[in-house]
Amino acid sequence: MNEESNASNYLKTSSDILTRLLKEPLFIFLLIALVIFAVDYVVSLGKDNPKVITVTPEVKQEIKQIFISSLKREPTDSDMKQLIERYVDNEVLYREGLALGLDKGDSSIRERVIYKALSVTQAGITLPKLDEDGLQKWFVNNRESYDSPTLIHFQEAVPTGVQPKEKLNSFADTLNGKGKTQIESTLEIFKDRPKFSIDEGYGETFTKALVELPPNQWQTLESKAGLRLVQLISVKPGQPANFSDIKAQVYVDWKNQTAAEMSTKAIREMGAKYKIVEKENSK
Repeated sequence: MNEESNASNYLKTSSDILTRLLKEPLFIFLLIALVIFAVDYVVSLGKDNPKVITVTPEVKQEIKQIFISSLKREPTDSDMKQLIERYVDNEVLYREGLALGLDKGDSSIRERVIYKALSVTQAGITLPKLDEDGLQKWFVNNRESYDSPTLIHFQEAVPTGVQPKEKLNSFADTLNGKGKTQIESTLEIFKDRPKFSIDEGYGETFTKALVELPPNQWQTLESKAGLRLVQLISVKPGQPANFSDIKAQVYVDWKNQTAAEMSTKAIREMGAKYKIVEKENSK
């Protein structure tokens, strides 16, 4: 396997996951790693002791901003933990690359050294053997990534200002032709949205109540973001994927994900020789 295909296998998993509508957030961080590779930031950290990797407040802020720019939201504590782990993995690769002399010719380009060290690491990885039964079992365990999701079409009336539940219920009656109200609102239309994306945005309790509403009736529902005035239009049930139809793609996905997991494991084993120090902002 040549240098380019080795690195591509490690990083492709995140791309695959994003095309499946962010169903597996863990692998989003492989995509974030692509951006972090390109950030030639605080290269000199830990020079006094090459076996110490220091994660400074400045580094945390940098990777936080990369995450926000990429995903348009604030990272959770779990997100930050995984981003810091990915930063440490990259730093391990960089230092191991320097130790192997992989900086010859391009020592000023941090991401190239990381890229070369990753290729060397992957050259020593052998994927486990997998028969068709094993592949089908992997498919079953990951079938949410292949099944067509349930699609929900609904509308939300967004009133001006925060309104109590009683007023929202009266507004719902008005929209259903049973009264009058002075509340003004804007209309947001969510056409054929995957169920899981509504779960993420509004909460699973909200989604369950939404799909049980009578079609074309406005009603106030509780969501994790507060009360919402919504009208269900339609629900299109998801369709299960047929393993035999997509077996070749499933194998490619298994290979890419397994290679990524084995690469991460190998990097973490190399990283065991380093001491990781996280510094907090001074008070």
